[in-house]
Amino acid sequence: MHHTTRILALVAGLSTASAFAQADLSEAFLPMFQPLPAQVLAPDNELTEAKINLGRQLYFENRISKGEKLSCNSCHMLDKYGQDNLPFSPGHEGKLGGRSSPSTYNAAIHIAQFWDGREPTVEAQAKGPVLNPVEMGMPSADFVVKVLKSMPGYVEGFKAAFPGEADPITYDNFGKAVGAFERGLLTPGKWDVFLKGNKDSLSVAEKKGFATFAKTGCVTCHNGPGVGGMMYQKLGLVKAWPDLKDNGRGDVTKNDGEKGFFKVPSLRNITETGPYLHDGSVKALDEMVKKMAEYQLGKQLTDEETSSIVTFLKSLKGDLPTDYIKAPKLPESTADTPKA
Repeated sequence: MHHTTRILALVAGLSTASAFAQADLSEAFLPMFQPLPAQVLAPDNELTEAKINLGRQLYFENRISKGEKLSCNSCHMLDKYGQDNLPFSPGHEGKLGGRSSPSTYNAAIHIAQFWDGREPTVEAQAKGPVLNPVEMGMPSADFVVKVLKSMPGYVEGFKAAFPGEADPITYDNFGKAVGAFERGLLTPGKWDVFLKGNKDSLSVAEKKGFATFAKTGCVTCHNGPGVGGMMYQKLGLVKAWPDLKDNGRGDVTKNDGEKGFFKVPSLRNITETGPYLHDGSVKALDEMVKKMAEYQLGKQLTDEETSSIVTFLKSLKGDLPTDYIKAPKLPESTADTPKA
């Protein structure tokens, strides 16, 4: 039997955790998942130490926002698993964005960036919020370049990161530097140890939780190295999601058939990254699990099944790369550094 067919047959046919236990867990479902890579490479953005170090500085740099109030780290806090635990993040004037800020951890492995997938890479994504009038509010890419060129530390940093370029401080290179840094924002944990063959790295309860997760059908969308992040799906697939006003990917593709579609979130570190959904409307993880089962799969989970799945989800919490994310020393401003 074809591997995918065999998996779907198991998902459809298993009605109890005990029945699932009779199946070969490793052979049946685990091939749908992969451990995190050591590094996420890009074909057109070589990862060098100089570029990564520059990207780290730019990630923490608030002088590339209007009023010098915000940096990437303001909404995607690296010591808080890459987000700010708010339904919507406040911009430079305190106005709220239109969608919840997703985590930057493990984002480089996703199929695309933003909830609607409108940018293909972390390099492209990094350039958006800086110029967004509600978010960081800079007037233009040229103005950002002017700010960076005014500081000798960044002049040297870009030269080192992009050797051989006559004019290395460009907005595209800004995106490449930040992207290079973000490609190292990975949070491996005991789930990865388990996938690599150490079956004792998960507890009995966590393994049972994975069984419940798989039996329920969650693996249909939440799979791969990110346990999600690899496809788009309609919110309210089998049951209409109440009061859904955001067209999601439909606004990007202009395809009516994709209205209400969003990138499937990664479940890595999901216990740390609430509130949930594109609008941050669900605060509790157990409630989110029940809603997903009901609206995406047409299933009503018991409290016991929900608790079991949440137990598994807790095992997806990885380790923060504490040395890698230490806030760097930033270049000093000069008298010529413009302010937006």
